[in-house]
Amino acid sequence: MVSRKAFGLSLVLMLVLSTVLVSAQAAPAPKGSQQTPRNETLYMNGLQWGAPSSFNMLSSNPAWPCNQNRFLVYEALFMFDQIKGTMDPLLAKSLAWADDYTLDVTLNSAAHFNDGQALTADDVAYSFELGKKYAVSWSPVWLSLESVTAKSSGVVEFKLTKENYNRLNVLDALTNVPIHPMHVWTKIEADNNNDIAKIATVFNEDPVASGPYKVYYWDDTKITIVRDDNYWGKALFGKLPAPKYITHIIFKSNDAGNLALKNGEVDMSQQFTPKVWLMWKDGSPIKTYLPKLPYYIPAAMPQIFFNMTKKGLNVPEVRRAIAMSIDYKKIGDVAMSGYTDPIVPGIVLSTPAEAKMVDQTTVKPYLWTTDVNGANKLLDSIGAKKGKDGIRSLKDGTRLGPWDIECPYGWSDWNASLEIVMQSAKKVGIELRTKFPEQPVWNNDMQTGGFDIIMNTPQGNASPSQPWIRARTIMLSEGVAPIGEIAYWNWGRFKDARADELLNIIPTKSDPAELKKLYTELDVIYLKNIPTIPLMYRPSLFYTVNEKVWKGMPVQGDGNNIPPQILSDGAGIKGLYVIHN
Repeated sequence: MVSRKAFGLSLVLMLVLSTVLVSAQAAPAPKGSQQTPRNETLYMNGLQWGAPSSFNMLSSNPAWPCNQNRFLVYEALFMFDQIKGTMDPLLAKSLAWADDYTLDVTLNSAAHFNDGQALTADDVAYSFELGKKYAVSWSPVWLSLESVTAKSSGVVEFKLTKENYNRLNVLDALTNVPIHPMHVWTKIEADNNNDIAKIATVFNEDPVASGPYKVYYWDDTKITIVRDDNYWGKALFGKLPAPKYITHIIFKSNDAGNLALKNGEVDMSQQFTPKVWLMWKDGSPIKTYLPKLPYYIPAAMPQIFFNMTKKGLNVPEVRRAIAMSIDYKKIGDVAMSGYTDPIVPGIVLSTPAEAKMVDQTTVKPYLWTTDVNGANKLLDSIGAKKGKDGIRSLKDGTRLGPWDIECPYGWSDWNASLEIVMQSAKKVGIELRTKFPEQPVWNNDMQTGGFDIIMNTPQGNASPSQPWIRARTIMLSEGVAPIGEIAYWNWGRFKDARADELLNIIPTKSDPAELKKLYTELDVIYLKNIPTIPLMYRPSLFYTVNEKVWKGMPVQGDGNNIPPQILSDGAGIKGLYVIHN
């Protein structure tokens, strides 16, 4: 069970931003040069969908490349390798468990910030403590931590709580908490009276960080970073990254980004590209990580989240009817260009590694497939009758719609998927309306609960803790702020006491048989309650490259064994050291 101390801490963290979603101050004037030499510049897209609001990782929506899991400016202690499942050294060179509750991390002595100051254990402890002091994206790790302290200048001690013992949560944090320079951010804190609402408005236009690049230029069409030729990582990687500049172009839609990729104006794309095989048939030097279908390595399940506080949507039978109405095959064939296997509902992927974590015989009675007739019969059984317009109402008069179903504008595969969901639901007497706002608006709606139904990928990033972290993102209610305040997980505000209990027990276990039993019970709770509906399988990151300018992009079987983590995330950063003109 969760202790009152840990629960109270998590609640306080989320109440810090209790009444308002902080928006960053107006951006300073751009700096640097807008133009950079093409043969020195790597162009990317698909990671930023609007003008930068700030480069401040303590804000709710920092811009590329300063959002979490990007290692181009800020870095974490370790790089997670999606293919091998390993935590590779970066700012840290090793970790060791002193006992079940104590983890010692030894830092790379060469590491320093781009202002020349050494990166020490004090900076690491300080960075983790920021997540304890304020409500930021890495605050949830403090559900599992008692303390983070500097044992010496080069060793950090992580003490885990006994009440909320969770190695997975802590190991994840070692691969994604951005390390901040204490000498810079203590001053920023003091200047803003330790008020996170004020600290979050700091634009941070010239981040002091440890990564291989510095912020160089930005406007509402692109963001450019420039290589730090004094980067400490030369000692780790043996050389500096090949591109002097990396520019992320900000497109309004996938279509515009895909055209730029095809024409060689973009070298590395993290966005959906329909029928990608047509590009190389046209003679463009386009590659995907896998040479044939599904072309991308499946690692995530984008899904729709229901707002559990909305009348009608809080009825499990209504959610199940929507799930049964959806034409999943059409989503796979039309919206996803065949990049997905048939969806199997649940908290685990259908991959052998994850599917074996659940007893498939036990969960089978609770699964659903496309069954419009069955969905109509289910709604009939609860007395939801159709009106003259064909839309049903519950016995208490609650009309089943219109409800907005939302994802960002320009995310063409998601946009198409939600159009199919909307059309499917109408066949069972439920009225949905697609809503495609700009990405920052969608993010705000999601975190504050300002939505009816919203699409997102629950913890889609490759990490040491899947599938637990995916289930946690969907179902854990502890520490989740109420509607109107910022939540970093469980955006639909689903609540189930046993699910919370299981999510706290699983990370304490290591026996495969015991874990299978626990995951199976958790999956049954999910399938009975349907807080979300998975729509497709998807890679954690799309990875499509054009080698017109930059050659040697990592692909399967090239001998480099670099994962398709877009040359910026986790061990994918290693790709910057093998590409060449």
